[in-house]
Amino acid sequence: MVTKDMIISDVLNMDRGTVPIFFRNGLHCLGCAMASGETIEEACAVHGLDCDLLMDELNNFFEVKDLPQADV
Repeated sequence: MVTKDMIISDVLNMDRGTVPIFFRNGLHCLGCAMASGETIEEACAVHGLDCDLLMDELNNFFEVKDLPQADV
């Protein structure tokens, strides 16, 4: 589970598939120095973004990713 107090780069290291989610939500400078020391909540506050929406999208991503795959 992703929480607001997690560092952005830690979430990116968990799964690079989160990059488009950060981009869609207005966090485009994922490679900047702040990404390795700034929490998700801090970044959202600085950029005036809806942190709850971002958290929902990130956690939905990991929930779907962790679902067992059906054999086809």
